Amino acid sequence: MPAPYVYRPMTAADLPAAHALSVQLKWPHRLDDWAMVLRISEGFVALDGERLIGTAFTCPQGDFATIGLVIVSDDYQGKGIGRQLMEQALDACQNRTPVLNATLAGAPLYVSQGFVEFGRIEQHQGLAQAPAPAPLADGETCRSLRDADKARVLKLANTSTGMDRHAVLSDLFDVIEHAVVIERDGQVRAFAMLRPYGRGRGVGPVVAENLEQAQHLIATLLAQVPDTFVRIDIPADNGLSDWLETAGLKQIDTVAQMARGTPPQAADGVLQFAVVTQAIG
Repeated sequence: MPAPYVYRPMTAADLPAAHALSVQLKWPHRLDDWAMVLRISEGFVALDGERLIGTAFTCPQGDFATIGLVIVSDDYQGKGIGRQLMEQALDACQNRTPVLNATLAGAPLYVSQGFVEFGRIEQHQGLAQAPAPAPLADGETCRSLRDADKARVLKLANTSTGMDRHAVLSDLFDVIEHAVVIERDGQVRAFAMLRPYGRGRGVGPVVAENLEQAQHLIATLLAQVPDTFVRIDIPADNGLSDWLETAGLKQIDTVAQMARGTPPQAADGVLQFAVVTQAIG
């Protein structure tokens, strides 16, 4: 007879136990990082009696929904709990296309549920050593984000990901330490954000028209936190990897971008050079 595991929606009261699961895996997430995901997502937990043994999240983002932080305690591996949590997360997607970032070890589970890989995300981290900012094109200037920029920044975030980032950006605006934009012809063309995350700071999202803009934005943010531990997660094919290595941010992991259906697409020549987090995209 199967063990009587209980599956239910996550509440704020579950966050300490959920955070403890990620600590067991040596993931660097802070309790505040978990709380941020819960604020903008629908969370699910698996319980063995009173013990929280698994988690998953679904974050609706327009026509898409990102699934993340799918975790099962080491003591309960191989019992179908991860699959059941994924079913809960997929049901919460409703008619949205599910998208996720999978560890290479976890990818076979998602393949069996109809997901197809469409890219890779590289995790870079280390003690930041800010390089000199890449030169900007004539007529471009870099400055701090202003409240008046937020609507334009949201539009760029949506265009660069193909997803509705309103909830994600609204939450980030409240927690960022530094944010910078590149302006040309009186309009914001690119932006990047830095906030407390994990073992130090996280850079992301970074949205830009080209590699030079992205490098300039990142270098400007890194200059704000010299010799601080920084993490940034980037699409593997965007050309930033070698440059980040010179800034002290070494590649330490790679995950697979997967979708069950047509993945989201960037538009209008605007690209996301760094994600918010692997759980959110």
